[in-house]
Amino acid sequence: MKVYLDVCCLNRPFDDQTQDKIRIESDAIIAILAKCASGEWQLLSSEVLDIEIDKTPDNWKQNKVYELYKLAEDKIMLNNTIIKRATEIQISGVKAFDSLHLASAEYAKADVFLTTDKNLLHMARRLKLDVTTANPLNWFMEVDEDE
Repeated sequence: MKVYLDVCCLNRPFDDQTQDKIRIESDAIIAILAKCASGEWQLLSSEVLDIEIDKTPDNWKQNKVYELYKLAEDKIMLNNTIIKRATEIQISGVKAFDSLHLASAEYAKADVFLTTDKNLLHMARRLKLDVTTANPLNWFMEVDEDE
C-alpha cells in the first residue's frame, strides 16, 4: 500500500491536541506511520513535500515533521508530467501546492492521498483523479476494518 500524506497530515501530531478531532486524527496518522515503519505500507515522499515543509516557520515543528517524514523511502521528483497535471488540477480551483501534491501522488501511483484539509478533500472529490483522496482517520478506520 503506497500512502501519500500531505503536510497537513504530517503536522497534525504537533497541532493543539486539546481538540478531540485533532487528537483522534493524530492517532490515526501515527497508526498509519507505524504501518509504514513496520514495512506493511510504503510512505511516499516528494520534492513538493520537501519544499512545503521547508517553509514551516516554526523550526521545532519543522524538525518534528522531518522526523516523521524520514520513514519515506521513495521520493517523487517534480517533472514536466507532474507540473502539467498540477496545472490541470489547479484550473479546477485547487491551490498550487495542493495540486502539485495530488499530481505527485497520481504520478507515483499512490493507493491513497491523505489530508486533513476539508476544503481540499471536497474539491478533490469533484475531480477525476487517479488516486483515492481521504481523511486519514476515516480511511484508516475503513482499511483497518478490512484487514
